Amino acid sequence: MTNRFGFEMSDRILDLQMRNLTEPTHATRWVRPCRSIIDGAIDGGDSFATASPPPGFFAAPFSSVSLLLCSLAMAKSLRSFLSLVLLLGIFVVSDGSFGNKASNSRSSGDLSRSLRTAQTMNSTSASAAVDDPEEVAATVCMSIRNSTNRRSLGYLSTCGTGNPIDDCWRCDHNWHLDRKRLADCGIGFGRNAAGGRAGDYYVVTDPRDEDPVNPRPGTLRHAAIQDAPLWITFQRDMVIVLKQELIVNSFKTIDGRGADVHISGGACVTVQYVTNVIIHGIHIHDCRPTGNAMVRSSPSHYGWRTMADGDGISIFGSSHVWVDHCSLSHCADGLVDAVMGSTAITISNNYFTHHNEVMLLGHSDSYDGDKAMQVTIAFNHFGEGLIQRMPRCRHGYFHVVNNDYTHWEMYAIGGSANPTINSQGNRYLAPANPFAKEVTKRVDTDASEWRRWNWRSAGDLLLNGAYFTASGAGASASYARASSLGAKPSAMVASLTSGAGALSCRKGRLC
Repeated sequence: MTNRFGFEMSDRILDLQMRNLTEPTHATRWVRPCRSIIDGAIDGGDSFATASPPPGFFAAPFSSVSLLLCSLAMAKSLRSFLSLVLLLGIFVVSDGSFGNKASNSRSSGDLSRSLRTAQTMNSTSASAAVDDPEEVAATVCMSIRNSTNRRSLGYLSTCGTGNPIDDCWRCDHNWHLDRKRLADCGIGFGRNAAGGRAGDYYVVTDPRDEDPVNPRPGTLRHAAIQDAPLWITFQRDMVIVLKQELIVNSFKTIDGRGADVHISGGACVTVQYVTNVIIHGIHIHDCRPTGNAMVRSSPSHYGWRTMADGDGISIFGSSHVWVDHCSLSHCADGLVDAVMGSTAITISNNYFTHHNEVMLLGHSDSYDGDKAMQVTIAFNHFGEGLIQRMPRCRHGYFHVVNNDYTHWEMYAIGGSANPTINSQGNRYLAPANPFAKEVTKRVDTDASEWRRWNWRSAGDLLLNGAYFTASGAGASASYARASSLGAKPSAMVASLTSGAGALSCRKGRLC
């Protein structure tokens, strides 16, 4: 089959086109590697070197032909294609330099160094994965058990819920005097995310985002791009309408506690090829596709960004990331997506509502880099107006523990490419639709194949006809050890998730 410009489409693209018939998805999903190639080629950034071209494209990410084909594939119109070609032409003629006053120029030697740096980033991200994910799952279950036991024995104050993350810090009236304590409260695969714990506090005073290349001091963008570790807080309630993606640098905490902070109505958050990021207590909604513009990613670098999908939070090739107590809804693509080798991630205590494709974990069936992906999904409330992908997984290991699923229209947990799903102590309330009672969905995979996948349900509460289709030849010893510890009974899910979403925290009061 050929596209509208007459170029042959790869089998992967054809597969995704067919998938649209059975599983709604955005046609742009497969072009993420191309986007990375083009962004990096034009801006000289690390993403250029690390990107793997999609099937059917030339292997060398920086070949002129690859860039041209990617431009063609991503263009939504002939006019936008010609614009991309013009930009790439400028890049080639100028050896990658746009004359950036912050020193953006790249020689061929610079590109080689960028390639080595990017390969190191991929290697570093993969090394963040643990050898035995079942041990981490067991540790999560033990922390939940210990916290709930302390509550039942009266060791916690009346504010304690048995949620080990919240009980670690929420019962302190003076939480605002020791904000960084939060970094010690993580669980699961993202538990070591340090965020900006080692850095200074940065108080956002200005909600504006007028210039994504030269952000004003006092704005969220100015804080997020700094190279030094920072713990970012907000002076007051604010609505931040981002003109372009907020590109978050390594070792950052975005801490919305004490203010009502909304990122909405424009671009949203990108965590790309970085490490140690915590995003806590933010409302993220109504995110829109943006791009085809210059955006700064650090004090010393800015570059051209092609069109973004409109994810609420996009995690791309990153590690040690923790998303906690955020409220997410109504975005153009996913609410939280993690792809391209991202790992060591915890997604906890969030409130997801009013969205189709909620959470994508894994880039594509053919991208082996996601085999090292390890994600903990804990204490989240998947609420009204959700349709599917809570999450939709590929390749890696996914511990889904003590979440409250009160709404879905198609399915709750889906996957392809042999992911491991460890579902423990969740509450699944099926919709009224008799054809949507199944919690699970194996996407575009024959039963003869998925029967070998390790999908397990332990202690889940299945309501209104919900059922979880398990698979796998049998639990390993380590899996049995993790399961025997057990998450807290699903009957406690309402209490454990009662504070899901951004909290109304005020100084001197309990959150």
